[in-house]
Amino acid sequence: MKQTGLILPDDWISKISRLSIATSSKLRGQHKGSHRSQRFGASLDFSDFREYTLGDDVRQVDWNVFARTEKYFIKRFLDEQEMRVHILLDATRSMGEEKKWLFARQIAAALGLMVLNRDDRLSFSYVGENHAIPFRKKGATYRKPFLQVVSNLEDASGVGSFAQEGIKVLPKDSTVLFIVTDGLEPMANWEQFLKRLPRFSGDVRCIQIVTEEELKPSFSGDVRLIDSETASDVNVSVSNRVLTNYEKTRLEHEAQFDALVNRFGIRKIQLIVEDGLQNALFNKLLKSHWVQ
Repeated sequence: MKQTGLILPDDWISKISRLSIATSSKLRGQHKGSHRSQRFGASLDFSDFREYTLGDDVRQVDWNVFARTEKYFIKRFLDEQEMRVHILLDATRSMGEEKKWLFARQIAAALGLMVLNRDDRLSFSYVGENHAIPFRKKGATYRKPFLQVVSNLEDASGVGSFAQEGIKVLPKDSTVLFIVTDGLEPMANWEQFLKRLPRFSGDVRCIQIVTEEELKPSFSGDVRLIDSETASDVNVSVSNRVLTNYEKTRLEHEAQFDALVNRFGIRKIQLIVEDGLQNALFNKLLKSHWVQ
């Protein structure tokens, strides 16, 4: 990894600390965290009473209630459990445009800080030239080390298929699974990948990173286009007809991608790089109830 400055300045770290990951998925961790599960356990947060039945822990009997009613009731408490969040980042060549790659890492970093700020467990992996799992920690102590890991990632230069390789680096016990990608792969690859994701988490979310140039190219005249994934090139005379065909193909790809995520119960949001990090976090993600 190359040594760089942190991709999120201190004032942004402070802003992000106000947010947390929102989920209705069943929490899976057995360790203490800052989230309340729907089951009952032994935290200090009182829930309600219920009548004692044979086999209940007698230490939970409320003797003050017994003195008033001459009936045995036990106290129930909400259980605290940690949230386990995994972030998988696409580091293949199509993500390699400088501002796109920076923005994608900033989104991944921001989500990770939200998890660690709440004393929850975070794991992070990426698929690029290398795709080992570089980070798996719990708690606010590890905010800066995580931010350093994401900041130090090499340029997005991975070859091959993100969708095919991504499944190999996913943990199987995530409360929430974030996929950060541009979605620029054949639909056959995406279908095989997406249909397997619900096995890894009950709450899977895809964040698609795009640029204005990808949405509405500004090319004109004779240009040489290079495929960022395969490095193959083609000479094109960009006319209105070519741009119209590009737009049609892009919209078809987008519609097919949306149909796939919907079929497999995966939530998706598209973030445009030029709209900025503040809009992404405090407008798009907040209004979509992905963060709170």
